[in-house]
Amino acid sequence: MARIIAIANQKGGVGKTTTCVNLAAALADMRKKVLLVDIDPQGNASTGCGVDNRSLEWSALEVLMGECAIEDAIQVLPELGLDLLPANSDLTAAEVALMQEGDREQALKIALNGVSTRYQYMLIDCPPSLNMLTLNALTAAESVLIPMQCEYYALEGLTALLANIDKIRDQVNPGLRIEGLVRTMFDVRNNLSGEVSRQLTDHFGNLVYRTLVPRNVRVAEAPSHGLPVVKYDPASRGAIAYLGLAGEFLRREQHQSERL
Repeated sequence: MARIIAIANQKGGVGKTTTCVNLAAALADMRKKVLLVDIDPQGNASTGCGVDNRSLEWSALEVLMGECAIEDAIQVLPELGLDLLPANSDLTAAEVALMQEGDREQALKIALNGVSTRYQYMLIDCPPSLNMLTLNALTAAESVLIPMQCEYYALEGLTALLANIDKIRDQVNPGLRIEGLVRTMFDVRNNLSGEVSRQLTDHFGNLVYRTLVPRNVRVAEAPSHGLPVVKYDPASRGAIAYLGLAGEFLRREQHQSERL
């Protein structure tokens, strides 16, 4: 059975999609079987993997609406070594339609369960808000990985996100836990970044990943080429950081399984 991890933050522009795409690609580089699930109507995870999401025959929309099997919508991306459930702006319609359904928060979970034996990891790129699509992701996931910038407003957004995760845990997914916090777009020259980083580690302890993802122009360039940075420029600081993040992710998982 696959481990399902939602990559979420209610604040936009924190490197959420970049982290999701590059962690998925880095895990695939390590010979893990990965499904990247795009349920953000912006579809940036899809285009960041080189998929033209304007001409999709089947997408996450049809899967959530029960109009096609998830196997029909999944795209195999051999050049990246992973599979993708793509999305585009049409997905906005799913949010409205799901509001009319009885088990509206279960649609994604049901779909992913149908292919869970094919993969080791499913990473879900969530919209940057708490809506019906994000609720579906957090209902399906066993854990949440939170990318965040080390700045004041990011701390405010984190507080709101953690409160919402608590509500979802209480109401629909009691097993949901925090996978960890990843500090993104980190600038070592910025005193505020250092101060916020210290506050995070003081408050959350081992939940904060040691890997720091730096501000890096190659990370910003990679999506325009339809590639994760770990494929676009594997020697760049950004790529090295995301490969390090994947390694730390796997070591944490192994450590946890040994403890259990």
